[in-house]
Amino acid sequence: MKIVMLGPVYPYKSGIAQYTGAMCTALAKEHEVKAYSFSFQYPKLLYKHTQKDEENTTFRYDPAVYPLNTMNPASWKKTAKQIRSEDPDLLIVQWWHPWFAPCYASILKKIRKKSPEIKIIFVCHNVLPHEGFPMKESLAQKVLGRGDAFIVHSAQDAEDLKRLVPSPLFVHGVHPTYNQFKKKDISKEEARQILKIPAEQEMLLFFGYIREYKGLKHLIRALPEIRARRPQAHLFVVGDFWENNKEEYEQLIRETGAGDAITLVDGYLPDDEVEPYFAAADLCVLPYESATQSGVIQIAYSFGLPVIATEVGGLPEVVLDNRTGFVVPPKDAKALSEAVVRFFDENKAASFKENIKEEDSRYSWDRMTEHINSLMKQLQETKK
Repeated sequence: MKIVMLGPVYPYKSGIAQYTGAMCTALAKEHEVKAYSFSFQYPKLLYKHTQKDEENTTFRYDPAVYPLNTMNPASWKKTAKQIRSEDPDLLIVQWWHPWFAPCYASILKKIRKKSPEIKIIFVCHNVLPHEGFPMKESLAQKVLGRGDAFIVHSAQDAEDLKRLVPSPLFVHGVHPTYNQFKKKDISKEEARQILKIPAEQEMLLFFGYIREYKGLKHLIRALPEIRARRPQAHLFVVGDFWENNKEEYEQLIRETGAGDAITLVDGYLPDDEVEPYFAAADLCVLPYESATQSGVIQIAYSFGLPVIATEVGGLPEVVLDNRTGFVVPPKDAKALSEAVVRFFDENKAASFKENIKEEDSRYSWDRMTEHINSLMKQLQETKK
């Protein structure tokens, strides 16, 4: 089967770009896959940070071309023409934000009109965005309504999809694991030597862009109670401050008196430097206020690292309570502290790690390829 993938890929450095590159690589084991990506993706108003990272090639995929400028309608026409010239059987579109609705709608309209035989599958990371956006539902509906089939990663996204698209053909598949970060397969002891972390420290890890909806403030507020009961507990916050509000978090750390229990690793972390943090950690914590799914959990699972997550979106579908981690209510510092203390008091690390290993096939990219193949087969049979 010949596939065109539409979405961000290397050198873009977002989680969506990593996902798209990994999906291309997985599908290329069985199919001919070419990626179509952006020459220009976001304006500074929406994405204030550096969007590209040429040096980190972990998720690089070739062949890839970059004709699409989200603010240039001429490029939309060019992209549609180029995709049609590939004569693919399938176009897979990565969808996560209504900012892309105008360019995607234009491209798909042209493809539908001139090459209706091309099947279109959307991979919906977020059917609707976490934050507010003008006309987000109508914009999403305008684009998603042009799809033949869909992949969603959470029950919440499935419900949103069914509200926007009548009787959609879709698969609810879990977000696959990112094994690409596990490059040297270093031990916990080696990782802690690299990071200069004492062997006796109970290391908590918060990883990724620091945004308001990710709830880091609740975890900071939980730390005094955690430390009172587990004096060796220490939180590593590894990520970029999205809203440029680092001072707010530093002030909260001072107010809680948790300064000696937190290490801030501020800034975007290159792919090659990710492994030691996950390999060294005892527990990954996602105190999110809202979410659909998270690639951070799948990075953690690739290291056999248990996760504490909040009961929002699709997180409880992936973090199996008292099996691969704990699930707690959102915006609840007390519940976070109780879960962290319980993890260490009850020595859950070994059993949770074994359970994560048992779930491994559920999170594989081969399983995602099976979903794509199955949807395509259904679409072809419907045509007959």
